[in-house]
Amino acid sequence: MSVTTNQFKTGMTIRHKGKIWTLVDFQHVKPGKGGAFVRTKLKETVSGKVVEETFRAGESFDDVRMETKRMQYLYTDGLQFHFMDTDTYEQVALEADVVGDQSRWMKENDVTQLKYADDELTGVEAPMFVELEVTDTDPGIKGDTKQSGSKPATVETGAVVQVPLFIDVGDVVKVDTRDGSYITRV
Repeated sequence: MSVTTNQFKTGMTIRHKGKIWTLVDFQHVKPGKGGAFVRTKLKETVSGKVVEETFRAGESFDDVRMETKRMQYLYTDGLQFHFMDTDTYEQVALEADVVGDQSRWMKENDVTQLKYADDELTGVEAPMFVELEVTDTDPGIKGDTKQSGSKPATVETGAVVQVPLFIDVGDVVKVDTRDGSYITRV
């Protein structure tokens, strides 16, 4: 199915230049002289890169149907990440480049979202918030408070998160996976 620039809606997914893009923002422009055009901000679904593109009014694109599927992350063997559909027990092995940075937030048995565009796997999305144990950080000092600064801490998945000074090894912290920021101690 194809869509034209007149049918654009924020969040719509299209195929352009052989890649799959999500419309972040768009604006129809009708200058006093010349033909109308559409200014857009597009986010590539695989890499997350955001670009600005301008299209002629009425230009058409292939519409892409996006779906997500809940899968349980089982383990990694160093080369591939293994997931299981908890309803059918079907297992899927994905290359590390498909999983990408999301692997920093996934621990075994976590439920993740596999993203598909027209039945083509485009990536993996970890839960928005995860609770991870701190495995390495400088020791906290008595009297450190929430407002006194932060320090780097390595969590059980290997990711490094900036945490308040009172956090110690063994503490469990809640992290926002969208930007890797510390939320609270659990």
